[in-house]
Amino acid sequence: MRNFRELEVWKQSMQFVTKVYAVTEQFPKDEKYGLISQMNRCAVSVPANIAEGCSRKTAVDFARFLEIAIGSSFELETYLEIAFQLQLIQKETYDILLPELSVIQKRVNALRESILK
Repeated sequence: MRNFRELEVWKQSMQFVTKVYAVTEQFPKDEKYGLISQMNRCAVSVPANIAEGCSRKTAVDFARFLEIAIGSSFELETYLEIAFQLQLIQKETYDILLPELSVIQKRVNALRESILK
């Protein structure tokens, strides 16, 4: 069993959750059950799946949860794009969040690849 709290990618994805919540808090209230819910859920799913994967006994099982985390991050990326196109987030915010999410995606994938070696 691994300690997920020691993983830098888990720490970074936890910080990213806070940023997503701060952004979606500014969305119109009629998006509460739409983009707000979906974006927050995806953001939370990334560190949650990293943590859950750490509890698994085999590298293959851990890698499976990392794949789920990556999938959630790409889903979140899509929602960010939608929010930007709907003008729910400013270009400046989009330009900050997207590259940071890309780094998280790359780091989760690198962790996945390293444990499967």
